[in-house]
Amino acid sequence: MNDKEHPPRERVTGPRGGRSRPMSVTSHINAQTEIGELYVRTLVRSQLRLALGTAAILVLTVGSLPLIFLLLRSVADYLVFGVPVAWILLGAGVYPILLLLAWGYLRRAERNEAAFDDLVHGPQGRR
Repeated sequence: MNDKEHPPRERVTGPRGGRSRPMSVTSHINAQTEIGELYVRTLVRSQLRLALGTAAILVLTVGSLPLIFLLLRSVADYLVFGVPVAWILLGAGVYPILLLLAWGYLRRAERNEAAFDDLVHGPQGRR
């Protein structure tokens, strides 16, 4: 056999420098690349949108009660066991609304974080 049939031997000392491995989402976030910042910004925006929506519902429900009492004096002056209805609603009726809003906010916030965790680690990576 002559040298024209076999290529010259080549010594391999490591991976080729021309090819780079694709980065994972976690690597992008840790390295603070543009893509990683985009992922984090998306999570922050979804949480902010949720917080603003919950605050808007709170303002529309609880925040509108004094206005309703101002416009409807007959409702505000109505007495139940000698206590004005306005006091009962503002003193005790607000708490169930606050609890429902807090419970709903917490569920949706955890859902947003779980979706982000699925994006970063995959569905099997959740703790």
